[in-house]
Amino acid sequence: MDLRQKIESKQVVIGVVGLGYVGLPLLIEFAREGVSVIGLDIDESKIQKLAKGESYIKHIPSEKIAKINAMGKTQYTSDFVRSAEADVLLLALPTPLDEHREPDLSYITNTGYSLKPFLRKDQMVVLESSTWPGTTDEALRPILEESGLICNKDFYIAFSPEREDPNNPKFHLRNIPKIVGADDPYALDCAVKLYGYVTTPVPVTSTRVAESAKLLENIFRSVNIALVNEMKMILDRMGIDVWEVIQAASTKPFGFMPFYPGPGLGGHCIPIDPFYLTWKAHEFDMPTRFIELAGEVNTNMPYYVVEKTVEALNNVDKSMRKSKCLILGVAYKKDIDDMRETPAFKVMEILREKGAEVEYYDPFIPKLPATRKYQYDMSSIELTPEKVKQYDVVIVITDHTDVDYQLVRQNAKLIIDTRNVFRLYGPLKQGNIVKA
Repeated sequence: MDLRQKIESKQVVIGVVGLGYVGLPLLIEFAREGVSVIGLDIDESKIQKLAKGESYIKHIPSEKIAKINAMGKTQYTSDFVRSAEADVLLLALPTPLDEHREPDLSYITNTGYSLKPFLRKDQMVVLESSTWPGTTDEALRPILEESGLICNKDFYIAFSPEREDPNNPKFHLRNIPKIVGADDPYALDCAVKLYGYVTTPVPVTSTRVAESAKLLENIFRSVNIALVNEMKMILDRMGIDVWEVIQAASTKPFGFMPFYPGPGLGGHCIPIDPFYLTWKAHEFDMPTRFIELAGEVNTNMPYYVVEKTVEALNNVDKSMRKSKCLILGVAYKKDIDDMRETPAFKVMEILREKGAEVEYYDPFIPKLPATRKYQYDMSSIELTPEKVKQYDVVIVITDHTDVDYQLVRQNAKLIIDTRNVFRLYGPLKQGNIVKA
């Protein structure tokens, strides 16, 4: 029985490599279809928790893990020897930027080398990571071919970019169409049939088209967020509320799509993907001025937030140096526990450099773990009236729903609101709340 027949008959074994915010939902949905699934991750603590039916991601309840475990066809391991048991390997790996803001493919290449000794004939490897056009063919394929097997003859590769929006109740894997690209017709057919188990596949003619489509999706958002962030700064200088302007413009039933300003970009895609394309474009002597300008605007937003904070403190005769600052929310978006590329960390860094004392509150993140760039040894405070009164300024970075904003409004000396959350909480004292 060849690979296509295994997929068509649901006798295929799927291996999901990388069990984070992308890989774990993938594993769950395929397991729910009754397919045999092997979850692989180098983090042994994740493996142990999943084996016990425990989730480590806030918006994925443990009940989902326990339910698929009870079906008896899902296994978890950190031993890559077992990758040989899978007919299809789905790679859900991070693709960060290095310290020079250039693509870091180490997670992809290291995984490729880990899989290479166990690669076998009639196996398929599908990359899901956001990356520059050509990565699948130029970076991953050569590593796998070092096994002695020939791509699209002995084994197959494809690219299908993730479209996860963590904790979005409206959109999830099942109802988001999924782009699938491959450089071989048989590989494309197999990949389309496979993803057809759990979603609506959108086939494209090559891995490069699929990689480019993912970048376009996120560059579109990056550019439009940069536009509205720049509008915010211009209109603020003019004394105009950008939030009211957006609300008014949104009444147009065509030709306008609302985007909202903030303290900077966060997450695993939008702050990163534009740099993947600009890096690759340099190989073809192509400038990417528009995309780079958007990145510059968005990257500058934490500095703008701090500048507004300095100005607001000055207006109440308070210096930033030795001021006590509370960061309200450190996740990169509301109601999740994901801190990847969060602008909160940059804001905290700048505040500290200016001599401020910084603490934070986030109901979903009790302690800040070390990251590639930041090593904050901090824990979330308890949000009480007495505690809030101790701070010279409270800076809203993440607009979590589960926060007592009335408590903050009634007890904070000064509030910097980057998310327009306090529009919902009654009349404001003049000068007490500053939008940034």
